[in-house]
Amino acid sequence: MTDTVFEGREGIKLAGRLVMPKSNDPVPIVVLIHGAERDSARDSYALQRLLPAENVGAFVYDKRGTGGSAGKYTQDFDTLADDAVAGVQEAKRIAGTRCARIGYQAGSQGGWVAPLAATRVPIDFVIVSFGLAVSVIDEDQEEVALEMRLKGHTDKEISKALEVASAAEAVFESNFTKGFEHFDAVRAKYRNEPWYKDLHGNYTHFILPYTAAEAREKFKDSLPGTPFRYDPMPTLRAVEAPQLWILGEDDLEAPSAETSRRIKILIAEGKPITLALFPHAEHGMTEYELAPNGERVSTRYAPGYFAMIRDFARDGRLTASYGSSVLIKPRANSSPSGGANPTPPLGSE
Repeated sequence: MTDTVFEGREGIKLAGRLVMPKSNDPVPIVVLIHGAERDSARDSYALQRLLPAENVGAFVYDKRGTGGSAGKYTQDFDTLADDAVAGVQEAKRIAGTRCARIGYQAGSQGGWVAPLAATRVPIDFVIVSFGLAVSVIDEDQEEVALEMRLKGHTDKEISKALEVASAAEAVFESNFTKGFEHFDAVRAKYRNEPWYKDLHGNYTHFILPYTAAEAREKFKDSLPGTPFRYDPMPTLRAVEAPQLWILGEDDLEAPSAETSRRIKILIAEGKPITLALFPHAEHGMTEYELAPNGERVSTRYAPGYFAMIRDFARDGRLTASYGSSVLIKPRANSSPSGGANPTPPLGSE
């Protein structure tokens, strides 16, 4: 294990760690990009311990403004992508000749960041877990609609809920500088309807109970730098390295249906992308059971999930079966033209 400090965008000092298997052989290395969390990835990211046990190196670092890293916390994907590029460069520097292949694994919000970074530095693979191929606005809209549908509401009621969500999203997008009068009016129109209590969404629910003044005090700058209307599809098309998208079909926080549809379009276009769908898996790739009150209780990670990450990091493709996942593989003529290290197979000289 090697702890390090390296420079991200604008020279911000980032705290990182490279964990390698106990050998002297060249191995693949996965640079881990965590999601919107504000805690230390070096403390909390389990893959830094799981992957080296499977003969795969892991480089983990605290995002700017979190853990041991300097700077101000941000959700600006462009800035975070530059930091991720610096992470690859630092991992390669430390690993030296032991770096056989290198790429990204990113969860949730990191799924917007990793592909951007992959267009800025030569890498061998990108793995996105429970990420999204839609915008941040779309994420909230999709979560509202899915949650309302699961609670048995009609299309008309869902349409009303989405109207409230759109008004709330506009407030967040302006960083609480405008839009609250419209939000207040829409909220007042529907707040006494029976379905209103089930309105949630990814961030719409934050401000539902509050006045404009209260919401500004509590939530202004709560999503700093977020590019709410960023469309990830052009970036996903531009990535040359093989991509693996791992989605849970029952994900409520990052609903997978539209993202799955879009990834299938990219596969049909001949992009070197593999899609893995895990039934009965939710955000974080955990399976669950329902408590008597209907709430989900996480029980276990989806069988095959970690093996899938290991194999794709090692080979850039999947050839085995992984639990109950359904795989949609690239077309036979999909051949990436990029790559970081055209090296011999693992363990060869």
